[in-house]
Amino acid sequence: MGLITSNSPPIRVLIADDSAVMRAALSRVIESHPALQVCGTARHGLEALEKVRQLRPDVVTLDVEMPVLNGLEVLKRIMKEFPRPVIMVSSLTKEGAEVTLEALGVGAFDYLSKSDAGGALDPQKLKRDLIEKIEAAAQSPLARHLRLATNMPAWISGEPVPTEEFHAVPEIIVIGTSTGGPKALQEILPQLPSDLPVGMIVVQHMPPGFTAPFARRLASLSKVKVLEAAQGDVVRPGTVYIAPAGQHTTVSRRRGARAIVHISDEPAGTLHKPSVDVTMLSVA
Repeated sequence: MGLITSNSPPIRVLIADDSAVMRAALSRVIESHPALQVCGTARHGLEALEKVRQLRPDVVTLDVEMPVLNGLEVLKRIMKEFPRPVIMVSSLTKEGAEVTLEALGVGAFDYLSKSDAGGALDPQKLKRDLIEKIEAAAQSPLARHLRLATNMPAWISGEPVPTEEFHAVPEIIVIGTSTGGPKALQEILPQLPSDLPVGMIVVQHMPPGFTAPFARRLASLSKVKVLEAAQGDVVRPGTVYIAPAGQHTTVSRRRGARAIVHISDEPAGTLHKPSVDVTMLSVA
């Protein structure tokens, strides 16, 4: 896998947000990283489109709720006229979650939450998540295509990863995703057949309030059944269970019986809840 190196040109980021406080906070985080650079800011949707046209940033952070032209409409225009990786910046309201998930369907690379459940976003978490998402966006297929189309230097290079064929049919499939995961899942799950012979558990890091609407959106796009996992669910073939945010999802099995889903706060002290490691250990 290729990496961004010290010899690579900086990743140029455009920040579009109607909040001066949020623009300043995002700017400080981005400028604190030697591989990132703020190439411009925009206060409303129309200005964001103008800045994308003028500056041609590598990555755009785009507020969902903006005056003049809202974030979703700006995203549609960007993807149609100047396609490039866009990270949506969203509130944790139900409406914010729905619009953010719609944006992922339109073409957004990922999203960043403006706050944690119940309070302001931890500055260190904001820094870690934002930098991780921007770097991943700059290495996405869309970014690579953009560099090839404009003859820009590539940040990454690498040989194709060899693949192996496996013929055994597992009882349960577990997928763990993080940055870029929501978009990838919206591309992968619709390709699964309705008669998928196994059940699947998806562990995606999302804020509370996002996993239920995300499951509904995936269900509307897919042939398989998709739902947010709940305590006591029986893991059935042809069904995808989205691990709920803020708790761990594990399974238990008895000989000759189907696996049962358990939702719990334990184990405590993990970096993420849900943790894909915890889920996979219970399935193994």
